[in-house]
Amino acid sequence: MKLAVVGVTGLVGREMLEVLAERKIVVDKFIPVASSKSVGSLVNYMGKEYPIMSMSQAIEEAPDFALFSAGGSVSSEYAPLFVEKGTTVIDNSSAWRMKPSVKLIVPEVNGHELTKGDKLIANPNCSTIQLVVALNPLHKKYGIKRLVISTYQSFTGTGAKAMKQYSKESQGDFSSDYPKAYQYPIFENCIPHCDVFLDNNYTKEEMKLVHETRKIMDAPELAITATAVRVPVCGGHSESVNIEFNNAFDIDELRTLLSTEKGIILQDDINVNHYPMPRFVRKKDEVFIGRIRRDDSIENALNIWIVADNLRKGAATNAIQILQKIQSL
Repeated sequence: MKLAVVGVTGLVGREMLEVLAERKIVVDKFIPVASSKSVGSLVNYMGKEYPIMSMSQAIEEAPDFALFSAGGSVSSEYAPLFVEKGTTVIDNSSAWRMKPSVKLIVPEVNGHELTKGDKLIANPNCSTIQLVVALNPLHKKYGIKRLVISTYQSFTGTGAKAMKQYSKESQGDFSSDYPKAYQYPIFENCIPHCDVFLDNNYTKEEMKLVHETRKIMDAPELAITATAVRVPVCGGHSESVNIEFNNAFDIDELRTLLSTEKGIILQDDINVNHYPMPRFVRKKDEVFIGRIRRDDSIENALNIWIVADNLRKGAATNAIQILQKIQSL
């Protein structure tokens, strides 16, 4: 197998290398790809050094698979060129997610939709991935009527510039001498502004949760509203989700259902203060769920708390699980 990783020097690209190595993905030819300023420099994969290639060089190599994590504009331009060479592209950007002809995949939820013939597959938004992993078994069992989502998203989701801003601010440097990811300080602050504002006064991140969740779960009429907040946490997204079901549920049965689902780890024992926290899910590939409790203010409703590593299951791990799923077909 010839495998390209496009955007290999970025946060998600580097995480992809770790996950590939951990899962012992056998690669006959590894093709690291990054921007022109990185071409020729070396990247280490499983103990061996590889020179970074340009996009045109990588396309000519005609890899079997290309994992893209280089932003929407890069994916829009170059992913089709890889596909023309017969490459299966798994793209982590938002460029292709809502295209009707492109599958938006979370393997635990809709991996059955994949076929050997799929050549362009979209990886969902990080906050969407952990959400649908948690919701899908509940939707199949009880039928979800409405979702109210509040996210608490790590600044790592904004990339290296955000990490530098946080680091500088944590050292007391709030000057304008370096490029910033956010208009306001992220250190010791919460910013209710993830991505750009849209005409409906929601942010793009909030509407991704709406549209992507409906597409992945094949629930186009599902009522969803969301508020996305950037928080000063170095890795890991958290979500408080209020779920209204169509049908009655037994809370113990519901907990058992979640505890037996692949890709989910239940941490839900308030007697010993056991619940998911982003600090403790770093470098983990699962979705963690806790604080499960009935919402007594409305019939057939529930509150849950969902946490996952946004660079892992929210990006790199999910993309590589897609790769592995296709390989197994």
